[in-house]
Amino acid sequence: MTETPDAPRLAETFEEVEDALLSRWPETRLEPSLDRILAFTEILGDPQRSYPVIHLTGTNGKTSTSRMIDTLLRALDLRTGRFTSPHVERMSERISVDGEPLPDDDFVRAFNDVAPYLELVDNDQDHPLSFFETVVGMAYAAFADAPVDVAVVEVGMGGSWDATNVVDAAVAVVLPIAVDHARYLGDNPAQIAVEKAGIIKPGSVVVLADQTPEVAAVLAERIAEVGATAVREGIDFGVATRTPAVGGQMLTLRGLRAQYDDVFLPLYGAHQAQNAVVALAAVESFVGDAPLDADVVRAAFAQVTSPGRLEIVRRSPTVVLDAAHNPHGAEALGAALEDSFTFNPLIGVVGVMADKDQEQLLVALEPHLAHVVCTQSSTDRALPADQLAVIAREVFGEDRVSVTPDLGDAIEAAATLAEAGAAFGEGLGSGAVLVTGSVVTVGEARSLLVRGR
Repeated sequence: MTETPDAPRLAETFEEVEDALLSRWPETRLEPSLDRILAFTEILGDPQRSYPVIHLTGTNGKTSTSRMIDTLLRALDLRTGRFTSPHVERMSERISVDGEPLPDDDFVRAFNDVAPYLELVDNDQDHPLSFFETVVGMAYAAFADAPVDVAVVEVGMGGSWDATNVVDAAVAVVLPIAVDHARYLGDNPAQIAVEKAGIIKPGSVVVLADQTPEVAAVLAERIAEVGATAVREGIDFGVATRTPAVGGQMLTLRGLRAQYDDVFLPLYGAHQAQNAVVALAAVESFVGDAPLDADVVRAAFAQVTSPGRLEIVRRSPTVVLDAAHNPHGAEALGAALEDSFTFNPLIGVVGVMADKDQEQLLVALEPHLAHVVCTQSSTDRALPADQLAVIAREVFGEDRVSVTPDLGDAIEAAATLAEAGAAFGEGLGSGAVLVTGSVVTVGEARSLLVRGR
């Protein structure tokens, strides 16, 4: 029997809730099982069964797509709950109602509603409830309490044994699958697809983003096995046209029920256009056979935000944040930079986690960065900046790499390099800074640059 945390007490402040949750198993410590979350939700009265769910998995794009789905559902006058992870800046971002993170008082109340049951579950299981399992239980209970008309739920990792997977989703969304979390999920996309396919349940509609043939075969097998219905990007729906525009891009989206023209999406890159049409198909699948009102679709997508995803947070010089944290995400980021921006030079501030494929992430970024400043976030999972620099020098060469462990100092050093664009043979005023490498790095940078704390 694993030692359990101290018996929980009711919290009075947001900070007390943070401390209580962080005292539990971190979300990076995994013991593949649904036993604990099933016991937890059962003792809570199975709140996740009191509303329909749209469930999302995939390697990248889950948070942006879930935000688009949420925005479009609210435009249809539905009350939404949304669960996403990880958070960018504050823990309460993980649980949103009506498109907004729970206010601090409501987040405290959500914890206190479930706290009396934590010890009961801990004492009855081989391992205590983790941080992630506890927050999932809080979210499901808060959505039932609201109550919401529909919950949009993003998996934390994988699918089959992810704690969110105690729902039987009406719509399952599978975004593009590539390699990430190889230690837990496998080291090839087809192997990872087996795990992610676990969110596909009998009778559900499965919205499939474009996949490689080997991944598509795995998903097709699961869909046939459980008797689900699939709609596929490139066959049943897709992006008809895409044109980069000031502040984002103009799209023509071919949905399941109709074509939607002149859709402005205030996000950058082909990957976000793909996320948009997947979100559209998910909402069409959820609401039924009638086409959506085109004006409602346009108005909804024009309001979409996705913090930390090619987000411009400062000018003079421009500072862009992007939470790409694996090679697949870095490739999409690179394509979007080429597609939508003309920064020259672009200076990277890169801080990554120790368990990621740092070399291939840097390889994907190398063509787009004039120089990289290696740094690190405050988490103990971060790869030390000097170790990242050893890898970066192999990719970029000695002259294009510097090391500044403190993130704030690293951003300032990069800004100085960007402003001195002439040192790279470029005109002054065209330089920019890109902060990337992990969600934690981007979140801490956002706190420094946007919140000023």
